[in-house]
Amino acid sequence: MSGRSVTVMGGGNTAFAVAASLTLEGHDVTLFELPEFADSIRPIEQNRTINLLGVAGRGPARIAEVTTDAQRALAASDLALLIVPAYAHKAFAEACAPFLTPDHTVVLMPGTLGSLEWSKVLSEAGRTGVTLAEVDTAPYVCRKTGPDEATIWGVVSALGMGVLPATDTARVQAMLDPLFPGITTYPDVMACGLSAIKPVMHPAGVLMNAGRIEYSRGEFYFYEEGVSPSVVLVIMRVDEERRNIGRSLGYDLIAVEDAFHQAGFGPKGDLWATVNGSRMLTQVRAPGTVNNRWMTEDLPYGLATWSQVAGQYGIDTPTIRAIIELGSIVIGFDALAQGRGVEDLGIDGMDREELKVFLETGVRR
Repeated sequence: MSGRSVTVMGGGNTAFAVAASLTLEGHDVTLFELPEFADSIRPIEQNRTINLLGVAGRGPARIAEVTTDAQRALAASDLALLIVPAYAHKAFAEACAPFLTPDHTVVLMPGTLGSLEWSKVLSEAGRTGVTLAEVDTAPYVCRKTGPDEATIWGVVSALGMGVLPATDTARVQAMLDPLFPGITTYPDVMACGLSAIKPVMHPAGVLMNAGRIEYSRGEFYFYEEGVSPSVVLVIMRVDEERRNIGRSLGYDLIAVEDAFHQAGFGPKGDLWATVNGSRMLTQVRAPGTVNNRWMTEDLPYGLATWSQVAGQYGIDTPTIRAIIELGSIVIGFDALAQGRGVEDLGIDGMDREELKVFLETGVRR
């Protein structure tokens, strides 16, 4: 296989797994982390080697370069994969903005509308012409299983991608498909961001399993044991409200159970059957605390963002709002007030037609 240069931005579970897997496939990977989070990459700074286990390559992967220098990282490749929690999206955008050119394509993996936040940051910094994209879920079910080790338990068979501007979709798909075969596309980044799976599943699932999580400190299988028929009822109501937002903006978003199946997580069926029939998901343990990333990320940067988009266009989301209210008590801050809103996305005040033009062209009227 002929490799290409790729910059992977981030130092967490999936960033390590992607950097290692792509390296073993023959690609020239630069791994970049912000200086303030350098501890996450310190274990591999000297020998630049991640030991990969699991189903997407095995063995020591020697990364071409490991750096905390944004300019150096972005000079290494015209393709940058941003693989960090949503609450770090803006910090990376601000760090990278001075060094991005129209030749660059930045892909958020996943995005949950973070590509729109990046677009606003870059616009304010006077950087135009950069192609932005996001995918609807992480490419792997994986974890760091050691300071310099990552394990991949499952590979998403069909990542969904949206591009800003949407006119660049075919080009970016052709660029990513050799790295993540089977990439499918959404009409634009808004449709992709509204199709994220984790915000649909995690907050409702964690809240309804709160007692068990706290008592056991996460010592149970979240999807296999925690996503019970009653929990599924609530998740499906969240999903219906998400799809209503999509309908109002002109998208026919697929149901969460179909999204799980199409991504290769589990067999076709209702949500309970798909989740419980998944060899990948049934290996995932619950978080050790209720106040975890499934809440602190998926509430303010998932459900809260969707709710604010819905509010701008007059769409009611009562179940989503109820979960935001309850979840905000648990995480200790107002997810709606402190999360990513329409102003952060740079779409506040846009009517539906203005939004459509912006998503297609990347140009604000």
